[in-house]
Amino acid sequence: MSLDFLSPEAIQEIAQQYGYWAIFFGILLENLGLPIPGETVTIVGGFLAGSDRLNYWFVLGDAALGAAIGGNFGYWIGRLGGWALLLRLGSIFRIQETQLQDLKNQFSENAGKAVFLGRFIALLRIFASPLAGIAEMPYWKFMLYNVVGAISWASVMVTLAFFAGQLVPLEKLVTLASQFGAGALLLVVAWIAVPLWLESRKAKQVIADPPASDGE
Repeated sequence: MSLDFLSPEAIQEIAQQYGYWAIFFGILLENLGLPIPGETVTIVGGFLAGSDRLNYWFVLGDAALGAAIGGNFGYWIGRLGGWALLLRLGSIFRIQETQLQDLKNQFSENAGKAVFLGRFIALLRIFASPLAGIAEMPYWKFMLYNVVGAISWASVMVTLAFFAGQLVPLEKLVTLASQFGAGALLLVVAWIAVPLWLESRKAKQVIADPPASDGE
């Protein structure tokens, strides 16, 4: 989700006007949950670096630093107040606390992967860090995956835009990146939803057809 007026062309104009600050704060604000298209900001930065209007290494550093600092804020938001908020939302949507606790435990088992891989997936880039805080992932472990994930994501996106931008128009680059992110998000949703659906079906079947007692 992004603000409609922040098209690739608008972001390019902002980046040209404010330079590296625009890239740093754009990605930082996305990681804080604001509807800023951080992926597009990164691609625009790499694109401008590829056309010698910005420095490649400064763009890469800004993108990685903004993502890492934003993720750090997200973690502490989740750690300090995320669980209480989640319980409140659960009560509104009639989701039992035990179900939320199960989801919390499942996320905790894969928190490192979620924080790292979430960098490359739309929406998860925003929610992975607060969820890690809610799951009470050890801070040192979170920071390791957060920093490595931020550097890896920034390196891939900036480098891709740096080289591909010389051959492919900016709009096409952004479209391809968005399609990849949306596809990856669908795969993650299916990976989470299908096991939960199968478990729910199994539980309903057990209730409908209880096992026969030994006396029968």
